Amino acid sequence: MGLKVENLKMNFKTIEEFKSFKEYGLEELSMLEELEISMVEDNTTSPFYGIYYGDRLAARMCLYVREDKLNLIPASEKYVEIWKLEVLPEFQKKGLGLLLVEFAKSFNLPIMTKPRVKSQPFWKKMSFVPVSENSSRLLWDPNAVDTQKIS
Repeated sequence: MGLKVENLKMNFKTIEEFKSFKEYGLEELSMLEELEISMVEDNTTSPFYGIYYGDRLAARMCLYVREDKLNLIPASEKYVEIWKLEVLPEFQKKGLGLLLVEFAKSFNLPIMTKPRVKSQPFWKKMSFVPVSENSSRLLWDPNAVDTQKIS
């Protein structure tokens, strides 16, 4: 099955599919309100990306490109922030989370995320490291990864 990451169109069908995910919350509700006000279907781009397994939304994440105003990442003015990366239970262990993270890495910018409880091993496998000793936020830096490969 040719699985691929795609930008999710904000329409009533997508919002309805989001209700299956644990991380469903305020962002989706505000998008739903915007949709109801504008009643524009299928042409509103969203920060959500997902993978369909057959005709079912099986995995999704929210991606934002942020300015690095706090200088969290040396030598980078921008970074990608991953929110709400989630794979539905029946589709876990099929590589969908990996596909989503690889898609985010394709921007070739540092990636910041605040992982959910018990997901640390997944992020470690993806070469994410804590931003600082006491931070719950994790970072993937394409420049750091390259230097690790060389040595």
